[in-house]
Amino acid sequence: MHHLDNATYLTALHDDALRDLHRYPDNPSAPWIRVNFVASIDGAVSTDGTSGGLGTPADHRLFTILRELADVVLVGAGTVRAENYGGARTDPTQRARRRARGQSDTPPIAVVTAGAHVDPSSRLLVDTDVAPLILTCTEAPAARKRALADAGARVLEIGHGAVGTAAIVSTLGELGLHRVLCEGGPSLFGQLLADDAVDELCLTTSPMLVGGGSGRIASSPRAGATAMRRAHVLGDDDGTVLTRWVRERGA
Repeated sequence: MHHLDNATYLTALHDDALRDLHRYPDNPSAPWIRVNFVASIDGAVSTDGTSGGLGTPADHRLFTILRELADVVLVGAGTVRAENYGGARTDPTQRARRRARGQSDTPPIAVVTAGAHVDPSSRLLVDTDVAPLILTCTEAPAARKRALADAGARVLEIGHGAVGTAAIVSTLGELGLHRVLCEGGPSLFGQLLADDAVDELCLTTSPMLVGGGSGRIASSPRAGATAMRRAHVLGDDDGTVLTRWVRERGA
């Protein structure tokens, strides 16, 4: 096996090895929240308002595997709009592996949006194999919620004025969606982090410098320290570095 400054080369690993490296805890009894982000070397979370310009083949390979392992993909409405989200996709082989793990064929996208700000005609609703979950508030405009439900979404009123972290976690737990993959954006990640709800972070560092005014991967009014343990470091020939950090229990 090749090594690069104590990092394993991604090209040396079969997809099965990547799945094993990113396994969720066995039979989690409550939601385990994994956050996945890509950033530039200088910490930019986007190049042109989206993360697409930071993507590399290695990042895309891991992105696909992380989605396959998840029960649900959690994301904020702003990211859904900016990234033009569609539903997650799985091929027959992925569906077979998911069934063997006791999972549904395809993970739903769960969107956090206090005001139900999702376009019923967006790809999230029309380009998907499974209905998205809309996690919203009782105060959100009834017409918006009705339009989303009519378009096929499962609309869940789980907050009053805001969609809180405790409500997100308890709702996903009640639905049996324990393997959570949060794909951002920074405000949702910041909220989860401030509320001490992040169990792990998968962070890809893209081999480029961006500059500009792009923000960090986590943004919140409150700051706090969460001790993390490095689980592994993977490198790719193009300079991409992929790390997995797991929360230190009891820290």
